[in-house]
Amino acid sequence: QVHLVESGGGSVQPGESLRLSCAASGNTFSIVVMGWYRQIPGKERELVAQSRFGGSTYYSDSVRGRFTISKAADKTAVFLQMNNVKSEDTAVYFCHAQGIKGVPERKSNYWGQGTQVTVSS
Repeated sequence: QVHLVESGGGSVQPGESLRLSCAASGNTFSIVVMGWYRQIPGKERELVAQSRFGGSTYYSDSVRGRFTISKAADKTAVFLQMNNVKSEDTAVYFCHAQGIKGVPERKSNYWGQGTQVTVSS
């Protein structure tokens, strides 16, 4: 089991920056992917940014060039640097991690509790 706890959300004005953090604990050795999703009321949760250990990094079109994902090499944290935020970035942001273990391999998805980001002038 992996436990994720987000921090760093809050209220900012358009054009400002915000940094989200997510601390991972538990069986972090099993983690292969860490990332961030966001959700607004009435809509599906959407992938914002994702980084695979030893692999590729993904950004949604809406945040590419403004947001940067980074992670700790020991799989205990993932961060989202949000620059030049826009009102449409307002959402609850969720930390996500995917772990793999066992033979045959089984994937497990883990979620944080979410942190609110509000962008408003």
